[in-house]
Amino acid sequence: MKETVEMLVKALVDDAEAVDVREELGRDQRSVIIEVRVAPDDMGKLIGRQGRTVRALRSLFHAVSLKQGRRYILEIVE
Repeated sequence: MKETVEMLVKALVDDAEAVDVREELGRDQRSVIIEVRVAPDDMGKLIGRQGRTVRALRSLFHAVSLKQGRRYILEIVE
């Protein structure tokens, strides 16, 4: 899943080299927290107007969660 998130985020931003994606297991062992860091100039592109882009990414992860039986949580870290 980490590779997929990294590919999607790199396609959205201008500075693809600054993209850092980390994946860690949640406390309940059923959830996966995906942390995304981008360059400060690309933060707006990742979030989108009124949060539409990040909301679409989170909806995509929710659909994957239902199929895999594991909860994916997307966090944008400054």
